[in-house]
Amino acid sequence: MDLAFTPEEQAFRDEVRAWVHANLPPEISHKVHNALRLTRDDLQGWAKILGKKGWLAFGWPKEFGGPGWTAVQKHLFEEECALAGAPRIIPFGPVMVAPVIMAFGNAEQQKRFLPGIASGEVWWSQGYSEPGSGSDLASVKTRAERVGDKYIVNGQKTWTTLGQHGDWMFNLVRTSNEGKPQTGISFLLLDMKSPGVTVRPIKLLDGECEVNEVFFDNVEVPAENLIGEENKGWTYAKHLLSHERTNIADVNRSKRELERLKRIAKTEGMWDDQRFRDQIALLEVDIVALEMLVLRVLSAEKSGKNSLDIAGLLKIKGSEIQQRYAELMMLAAGPFAMPFIEEAMEAGWQGNFPGGVTANAPLASTYFNLRKTTIYGGSNEVQRNIVAQTVLG
Repeated sequence: MDLAFTPEEQAFRDEVRAWVHANLPPEISHKVHNALRLTRDDLQGWAKILGKKGWLAFGWPKEFGGPGWTAVQKHLFEEECALAGAPRIIPFGPVMVAPVIMAFGNAEQQKRFLPGIASGEVWWSQGYSEPGSGSDLASVKTRAERVGDKYIVNGQKTWTTLGQHGDWMFNLVRTSNEGKPQTGISFLLLDMKSPGVTVRPIKLLDGECEVNEVFFDNVEVPAENLIGEENKGWTYAKHLLSHERTNIADVNRSKRELERLKRIAKTEGMWDDQRFRDQIALLEVDIVALEMLVLRVLSAEKSGKNSLDIAGLLKIKGSEIQQRYAELMMLAAGPFAMPFIEEAMEAGWQGNFPGGVTANAPLASTYFNLRKTTIYGGSNEVQRNIVAQTVLG
């Protein structure tokens, strides 16, 4: 196993780094490095910049309009974007539903949906979780009844991340109650502007509406929007979730946030505390270990071997690391981590009191927000069972 990058890969890294620094708007980079709120325009603006370059679809093969990069090149691209302070690519379109459409959609669906995803013009949302159906996704109850050449959809989804911005949604819907719960699920693409779709934002502790409830009241969806076969959606969902769980690990963002943690610790005088530095060192060791695990997977793919089936393990470790760096930032800043007044932050007030620096302002909300990481995408308790069965046997 060789974890060293080749000269060609290093040259590729340099190319990506130069392009990102030349094209990433500095005001967006400032927001990312200081964990300030990103607007829809910020997120989609960067997506469109990447789309124009052909890099929003960075993980796609050339036959579908992607750059056809290797697994190592994709990793280097994500790392350089994260370290430069680029917003994380909203994954629902290019990282999650696109691979499903490529693998299981027909040619017409691929021609219809993939270009808008690759360009960043169309914002996709995920319709998986429901009240009472989170980690137990097979228990979804949102119903889609076939009537002629369309489906009539009724039900509710929840925790729909950034669903208030969504143009389209990919949905798991129940089309049959016969047999095992998994056998009656279908994968449906739904226009969120359709009559009968209601999006109700859920306000979080920081005042942001990151997640939403989505209600369907006799929503008509053309049958041509069904991906693959009816009642085979569980297979497609598992294909998608492997991409989501690997994406949640996000080791590159953790590397960037580790450096932010060090900056905050030095600003607040905590860097001189040996016990606190020990905690930072332990976190850094775990981030390096997670990166090595990612590179092992990339090395296996590069050599043509079967990569380790460890999407769940990456999700477990990556999500726990995110919670730990958020907690250490809170401890470093002490009481100055608590204020979160959006108007004051925008006016620069939070950097004008003793010990108060702009980077500290969102720490409390970030801490609370990241408590979700060990739950969403399949709770870590469930993921440990999956890893035990698939990896340990």
